[in-house]
Amino acid sequence: MTTYLGACHCGSVKFSINSMITELTTCDCTLCLMRNAVMARVPEQSLKVIEGEKFLTLYQWNTFRAKHYFCSQCGIYVFHRKRAMPDHFGINVFCLTGFDMTSVAVRATDGANMSLVNSSFKTH
Repeated sequence: MTTYLGACHCGSVKFSINSMITELTTCDCTLCLMRNAVMARVPEQSLKVIEGEKFLTLYQWNTFRAKHYFCSQCGIYVFHRKRAMPDHFGINVFCLTGFDMTSVAVRATDGANMSLVNSSFKTH
């Protein structure tokens, strides 16, 4: 296992993950397109919030199963509990210190065609 340290832009939220990162993903759902993150999937026990849990803001939409966490101070998306795998987190790899994303393959996932519970939901 490898331990990576991560933080939001302002440093209010600090976390670590203890996991091998073997694949990165992008997603084409409306939220992921707008936040433009590249994510690494890790088991829930691998993520530890070290500092600033009180600064995490939760955002949910559609099925409300996925839980997207942002820093309430700088607005950066740091991680989310996955909808398709609720025992895993998607980590924003741009928040990881010293992580070389060119060393891992990136796979596009189809979030745009996931079931939509509330078709009248507007993103604006």
